[in-house]
Amino acid sequence: MAEAAPAPIIVKKVTIVEGGHHGGAWKVAYADFVTAMMAFFLLLWLLGATEEKQRKGIADYFTPTLVKLRKESAGSNGLLGGASLTDPDNYPNRQGQTGSRTLTIPRDATGGPTSSGKGSDSDARKLQEIQEKIQKKLAERRQTKQLARQVRVMRAPEGIRIDLMDDADFSMFELGTTILTKPARELLQVMSETLKDEMAPLIVRGHTDSLPWRGGVKTNNWSLSAGRAEATRQALVLGGVSQTRFARIEGVADTEPLIGDNPADPRNRRISLLLLEGRGAVAPGPGPASPPGKGRK
Repeated sequence: MAEAAPAPIIVKKVTIVEGGHHGGAWKVAYADFVTAMMAFFLLLWLLGATEEKQRKGIADYFTPTLVKLRKESAGSNGLLGGASLTDPDNYPNRQGQTGSRTLTIPRDATGGPTSSGKGSDSDARKLQEIQEKIQKKLAERRQTKQLARQVRVMRAPEGIRIDLMDDADFSMFELGTTILTKPARELLQVMSETLKDEMAPLIVRGHTDSLPWRGGVKTNNWSLSAGRAEATRQALVLGGVSQTRFARIEGVADTEPLIGDNPADPRNRRISLLLLEGRGAVAPGPGPASPPGKGRK
């Protein structure tokens, strides 16, 4: 019997198409495009629906301020931050520390309050005492715990300076006015309790940023900074600080910015409390300090 012929071999070619024509990559690209357009139109809406100060606040919210503060100043952004009392700060005025050159002082040398002799030890202890006192009083109240980042205590040539700073989330005063906000009044109450037992004379100095005023507004940053310094003085007096303690009330507008490379930064809006040293204690008045408005006519 003859053998059967072998069966033919059939090769079948199968083509697999993923996701239809050209695959599905175009869908991902299209989704990215739509997302970018949505973000673009959201940006246009924000630019049209906000004012200059609001846009500045939004920009400051996303700015890495912690790194910037540490780079630009001798102190960090915290209440007790700072590398050293002798480190130069970034204040562009005669009040700032302008040098960090190391000096060699004999062990038995003595000097005044600002020298590197025995007086410097007492100065450092006084600065540390005020820092710890402020920190403790802020921590005692639930509503003031978060305000510690608004306070900076540092050494200045004239004495000890306490800066009460604004930022994107906190303001000492209502916008464009001399009216203290509620958190600012609580902060100044802590300052009053800290400073009322001190004998050193006080200077209150008001600072503003460089943002321009709206057209037709009859005021300027000079009068605003001076008015805010006076409002701070009145709040301190109501908190128990004697009226005889105040040596000067100053308004310097935007001439002494804390953030020199950005004069419009909200941190340039601040109140500086300077405890003068080397001038002797101020003798108390004949009686308790009178509240504002009930003094000499």
